[in-house]
Amino acid sequence: MNTNVQLGKQYFKIVQNIIRKKEKQEAGRKKEQQRKQTTCEDLVSLPSNIDRHFSNASKMESIDIDSAHGLREEIKALANEIQTLKDIKENEHLIKTNIAGMVEKPLANHESQRKFEIRCPRGTRDYGPQDMTLRRQVLDVVTECFKRHGGVTIDTPVFELRDILMGKYGEEGGKLVYDLSDQGGELLSLRYDLTVPFARYLAMNKTIMYIKRYHIGKVYRRDNPSRGRFREFYQCDFDIAGSYDLMIPEAELLRIISEILNALDVGTFEIKVNHKLLLDGMFAVCDVPKKHYKAVYSSIDKLDKLPWEDIKNELCNEKYIHCDVVSKLETFVRLREHNNSLTNLDLLNWFEKDETTSQNNDIQKAVSEMKQLLEYCELFGILSTITIEPSLARGLDYYTGAIFEVTLKDCSEKIQIENGDSDKETRSINIGSVAGGGRYDNLVSMFLPKHKVPCVGISLGIERLFTIMKEKLKMEDVRSKDTQVLVASAQKKLVKERMKICRLLWDNNIKAEMALKANPKMLDQMQYCEEHKIPLAIIVGERELEEGILKLRDVPSRIEQDIPRDNLVEELNRRLKHLQ
Repeated sequence: MNTNVQLGKQYFKIVQNIIRKKEKQEAGRKKEQQRKQTTCEDLVSLPSNIDRHFSNASKMESIDIDSAHGLREEIKALANEIQTLKDIKENEHLIKTNIAGMVEKPLANHESQRKFEIRCPRGTRDYGPQDMTLRRQVLDVVTECFKRHGGVTIDTPVFELRDILMGKYGEEGGKLVYDLSDQGGELLSLRYDLTVPFARYLAMNKTIMYIKRYHIGKVYRRDNPSRGRFREFYQCDFDIAGSYDLMIPEAELLRIISEILNALDVGTFEIKVNHKLLLDGMFAVCDVPKKHYKAVYSSIDKLDKLPWEDIKNELCNEKYIHCDVVSKLETFVRLREHNNSLTNLDLLNWFEKDETTSQNNDIQKAVSEMKQLLEYCELFGILSTITIEPSLARGLDYYTGAIFEVTLKDCSEKIQIENGDSDKETRSINIGSVAGGGRYDNLVSMFLPKHKVPCVGISLGIERLFTIMKEKLKMEDVRSKDTQVLVASAQKKLVKERMKICRLLWDNNIKAEMALKANPKMLDQMQYCEEHKIPLAIIVGERELEEGILKLRDVPSRIEQDIPRDNLVEELNRRLKHLQ
């Protein structure tokens, strides 16, 4: 329902409630006078309520501020009209009829004056045929890899009960959840990711104790649209649920993401790895108060986007963490930055032997597990892509063990980015992370306390990969159609023959189409082939009909060959096999 109509009806109900309230008051001249005075006060308060509602409404993207102001003034005028009708003790039915007419008029005027702009909502975009073809190619690579590792797919609703999502995404992430209007008493939100819905699914299906699941679907975040950032976008998740030996599932997930990025040929990438227990231990030895852990996580999580001085300022001046504590913390989170030559093992050994960290059980457990992970990654042939990074702090509340993030190293180049609005910009940027994940052993038990299912997963941000792939490829070289053969005619009155040939090809699972005109021009048909990169064309004419043959044209080379009509399917299959 239109927002303005809803507002109008809301104010109409307010007025009706005022009328009912006044009619219940006692008669009598003194009380009647008091009733009128109270009515005036209530109706005076109505415009102030309108001011408040329209102040909120004017912030909404769907309402123009000037238009909202005009509608507000007209609704205010209605209050005075209604008061006049009450003062002269008009018939109740007549009052309600007049109110309905008066409410409809300003709303109708407002609707007629409102400028309508045809566009996508901010942070979203349309995908044309070529975009969708490239997207499908990328998703096919991802899906094939997921299946190769034994994954099975599920699907969940795009919206969840609000309580399911709240408290799972950290200080910053929780602010980005899209809430929906009340639906019959249920408070709902659009899903922020695919992980929490998966955990809810496991909690509801208690018989599932082991599963390798993949899920490709849209998620929604109330973020500010910017370069490569959208409010609606696809994620591709692969999760392993069940009690397995530690770090074996983690190593396979990192192998999966490596296979996908290598198959897409997006360039050199780096898999940063850290551990939630290492972060907890670092915070403990630095004397960070436990109640502030989440706040510090969310600040540290911004280190890939902001310089340390900004993070330090936020921690000291906005989150009121003591500056001495922040200085201690800097030693650990900038350890890799200040010691670039440290190998992964050198860094872990430093944590293992340093006098301030060697006595912390969380740190020692994390170091032991990450050493095991490095060993498994070497066996899977991906060790060269792994970097242990103590500053990595993915800001989601549900992680309990190893965490990882994948960044592309070759993407600080000039590329054109669509920002989710209508404009585009060309500049040198860092594309940021393209995947991330970690272990979340307690998420399922948040929904069902006695049902614990250990899980670890990784999520691939397909939109950023799609942006890179789109720039790497010339879009004019991307085929938007899968059509293999165009059935064409050289003369008029041959539409029925073309239809017969199309039927034959479709019956034999050959992707074919024809011009949907009775007498198309030959030039137009061949141009259509070239425009859509259809490799072969079958041409039928009067001579071909008489001789029982068809002309087979190789579109790129324009070489033509006569073939017997009875051998058409066999010849096409032979040609198409060589084209694959």
